[in-house]
Amino acid sequence: MDLGTLLASLKVVRRGEWIYTANKAVPGDVPVLATVTEAEGITRIVDASCARELGLEDEPVFTCLTLDVHSALESVGLTKTVSAALADAGISCNVIAGFYHDHLLVPAARAEEAEQLLTRL
Repeated sequence: MDLGTLLASLKVVRRGEWIYTANKAVPGDVPVLATVTEAEGITRIVDASCARELGLEDEPVFTCLTLDVHSALESVGLTKTVSAALADAGISCNVIAGFYHDHLLVPAARAEEAEQLLTRL
């Protein structure tokens, strides 16, 4: 699917607030958005309210914006386009690519602005 078609059908879905933790044990019942294993350790992106209750890191808080558009893993340009639009607005963005969707973690304080900007693409 070409980039124009992807952008025309793009919808943005909010999926809660999240906090990054590194090398911390997280109980199995705590919602985890993603886990990344690196040479330095394991990063988990944990539900913000649960992280606070467990005494894990509580800053910074990110809102997950899921790009609800049907795209293949081989699609070219979507990540670049959305991340460039956010960067141009001075909004940081951490991208996680899942099999079905891309998920953008943006500062919670700027989530509304980011969502509106992405919806206009």
